Amino acid sequence: MIGKAILKEMQPYKPGMQPSEVQKKFNLDRIVKLASNENPYGYSHSVQNELKTMATDFEMYPDGYASALRNKIASTLNVSEEQLVFGAGSDEIITFICRAFLSEGTNTVMAAPTFPQYRQHALIEGAALKEVPTVQGYHDLKGMLEAIDDQTKIVWLCTPDNPTGTVIQEKDFHMFMEQCPKDVIVVLDEAYQEFMDTKDQYNLKQNLSKYENLIVLRTFSKIYGLAGFRAGYGISSEQIATKLNIVRGPFNMSIPTQRVALVAFDDEQFVKETREKNAKVRFEFESFLQKIGWTYYPSVTNFLLVNTPIDAEEAAAFLLEHGFIVRSGNLLGYPHTLRITIGLKEDMQQLQQVILKLKDSIQDGVVG
Repeated sequence: MIGKAILKEMQPYKPGMQPSEVQKKFNLDRIVKLASNENPYGYSHSVQNELKTMATDFEMYPDGYASALRNKIASTLNVSEEQLVFGAGSDEIITFICRAFLSEGTNTVMAAPTFPQYRQHALIEGAALKEVPTVQGYHDLKGMLEAIDDQTKIVWLCTPDNPTGTVIQEKDFHMFMEQCPKDVIVVLDEAYQEFMDTKDQYNLKQNLSKYENLIVLRTFSKIYGLAGFRAGYGISSEQIATKLNIVRGPFNMSIPTQRVALVAFDDEQFVKETREKNAKVRFEFESFLQKIGWTYYPSVTNFLLVNTPIDAEEAAAFLLEHGFIVRSGNLLGYPHTLRITIGLKEDMQQLQQVILKLKDSIQDGVVG
């Protein structure tokens, strides 16, 4: 069979069951999906209004430069338009980075576990992996620095991390950048940064000015609620961005995607309200977990990685039968955990009742 040899050792991404499948299989009236860290509050009213007035000239190619969106983001973030690259979610930009800088004979350094697309696309490009185990859910920055050698081309930092939700403190980030070789690309994945208190978010302009080897990734899939449209962007030096834009396909963001991303980015009030609602519901869920004696990783995101007293697959299956789709930690590199998206207040209260049933079943020896 023709193809790269590494593909024989890899598997395609396997999504979890869709709500309609779960509903039919278990004969349930309602399903709550808490597995993909989507925004339960949807998207802003500005996006709704934009969709109602969307032009229908879809026989035309989209603006390959994403001019309006590029101008808006550049002016808001106080960077030049040439420092930006756009993709179908930040996932696609990860593929650009790997294609631009990795090849056989090179290697890349990352935490383990972390967001799996880093390793996926690095392997496809033929690069060797240097995976440094996390310490209690946090990146081991010292260990990652020690792993860098003359063949290292990219280091991946995810903060807040997925799947733990933990954060690399900015002072530790600066320590890392000061010691990292300047010819090694450092990718800072900030897919969940908007969920952090604004005072705790990194100083983007300062970091880009200080570190020419830095690429920052952001997405519209999480707090903006546009996961179905697939929109993300990267910010870097103009030199790096030019290379990524050479790799990028010329029309990779559709007309509707550019339009809705533009108005979503402009609706700061929706982002603020989502952040505040999420933090409140997350705190209530954390308090519940503490009350029943279940531990979790400290998260600033819209999800929690919760430790379970039984195998994650069994725990996830129990919740599934009761109408809640969550992500098994077995699939994420953290056995005996569940990654649970923070949903609407009423849904999380119902989930608490199901978890209590699960807890009783474990104690009675029915589950696990």
